[in-house]
Amino acid sequence: MKTCVAIRHVAFEDLGSFEARLAAAGYGVRYVEAGLDDFAALDEPAIDLLVILGGPIGAYEDDAYPFLGSELRLIEARLRAGRPTIGICLGAQLMARALGARVYPNGGVKEIGWSALDLTEAGRNSPLAVLDGVPVLHWHGDTFDLPEGATLLASTSITRNQAFSWGKAALGLQFHVEATGAGLERWFIGHACEIGGVPGLTVPKLRADTGRCAAGLETLAPQVLGAFLSDMM
Repeated sequence: MKTCVAIRHVAFEDLGSFEARLAAAGYGVRYVEAGLDDFAALDEPAIDLLVILGGPIGAYEDDAYPFLGSELRLIEARLRAGRPTIGICLGAQLMARALGARVYPNGGVKEIGWSALDLTEAGRNSPLAVLDGVPVLHWHGDTFDLPEGATLLASTSITRNQAFSWGKAALGLQFHVEATGAGLERWFIGHACEIGGVPGLTVPKLRADTGRCAAGLETLAPQVLGAFLSDMM
């Protein structure tokens, strides 16, 4: 059985709709808990797929979260070796930083909610092709510069760098492709303070938008993952 290690930064942000697709592709999933587990103890070359999940911290907050140093070293080693790696939200920011790019607040704007991506030409010929014009979940206040050698795949009007590839084995997604309608009920609790701090944003509004958009994304997200895995074969 192949191994997928998922780095989890907060308990309710998990692999979501990716889980079943990974099982169908013959991957056993192991979660590594940031702040608790030792990244240096991982046998990185033995990991067939690394997925770095999201979280409410900044990719640049090393003083507050010392584990970021060892996490970044793990990510950089995989990227430089060309081993399959996917980063989601914070995970994409950490990938960008590991590749030498800057991560920083997105002009004081939090992009939270559902909206469609604008795919680049490269994006329309990438695993993201099925998401062209499809509402996806955004939940971030930071952004990053495009790493040197990376290819931009998608943007929104608020955040230019929404997705990038780096070679064939690395995919960074600022948005949450893995989110499910049921799983987001935990987000509405866990991120209650952040939701309350954004003018005009409420849990009922997010829930209503999720009711309209989540099912479509749950259908397409496994296709995105499947296309990425196929490219690795």
